[in-house]
Amino acid sequence: MKQIALYGKGGIGKSTTSANLSAALSLMDLDILQIGCDPKRDSTRMLMHGSFIPTVMDLVRTRGDAAISLSDIVYTGFNGVRCVEAGGPEPGVGCAGRGIIATFQILEKFGDLKGDVIVYDVLGDVVCGGFAMPMREGYAQEIYLVTSGELMSLYAANNICKAIKRLASRAKSKCRLAGVICNAKGEPREEELVREFAERVNSSLVEYIPRDRIVQLAELNKKTVLEYDPASTQAACYRSLATRVMENTNLTIPTPLEIDDLEQLAYRFI
Repeated sequence: MKQIALYGKGGIGKSTTSANLSAALSLMDLDILQIGCDPKRDSTRMLMHGSFIPTVMDLVRTRGDAAISLSDIVYTGFNGVRCVEAGGPEPGVGCAGRGIIATFQILEKFGDLKGDVIVYDVLGDVVCGGFAMPMREGYAQEIYLVTSGELMSLYAANNICKAIKRLASRAKSKCRLAGVICNAKGEPREEELVREFAERVNSSLVEYIPRDRIVQLAELNKKTVLEYDPASTQAACYRSLATRVMENTNLTIPTPLEIDDLEQLAYRFI
C-alpha cells in the first residue's frame, strides 16, 4: 500500500491535483482512498460531483465518536474513489490537527485505512504541528510538494522540506520527499525554475502540469478533468503523474535551501 501526501502553499492547487491524481489512479484499476486534511473540506468535492460531504469533525461534535459509523464518513466518488473529509474546528477555536487525528483513529477502528493508494491532501505550509501529523505519526510516507514558480509558493515548499528533514529523524516517522509537482501559473521558464529547485533540495521534478482552462471548465461542471474530458492534454498530464507516482522509488531526505539561496535562485529565473 502506498501512502502519499500532497503538501504546498494554500491556493496552489493541491486539491485539484489530488482529486485528478486519485481519478487517474482509479482508472488504473486501483483501490483509492482520498482524505482531505483541510477545514475547507473541498478536497474531494469534484470526485463527488460538487457535493460537500460531511466532515469527521462535524460528526464528532454533533454525535460523539462512539455514534459514528463508517458509512457516515466514507463516500464513494468518481470510479469508486473512497472519499473522506477530516474537517476542523470552528473558526478561531482549537487546532485543525484534531480533525486529522480523529479521522485516522476512526478509520483505523473500522479497519478502513486501507487501499492500493491512500492520498492525503494536506493544508498549506507546515506551520502547525497538527497539519504535520500525517508525516509525524507515520501515515504519510511519500511526500509530494505541489508548487508553481512563484517565490512564495517555492518558499512554502522549502519550509515543508524543513519539516520532512526534521521528522525523518524520528523513529515513528517514515516520511520521505518523493518529488515536486509543478502546477504551473504560466510564468516564463517556470518549468526550468521548479526543476532546478527540486534538484537543489535533493529531489526531482515528477510532473509539470501546465495552466489550462479545461481545469476551470471541469470544475464548473463539477467533475475532475479525467471525467469531464478524458481525451484532453491536461488529462494526459494527470495520467502521467499517476504512472510516475506508482513507479517512483526515489525517496529522499531533503536539503532545504537557505532563504538567501532560494531568493537568488528565483531571481535568476523571474
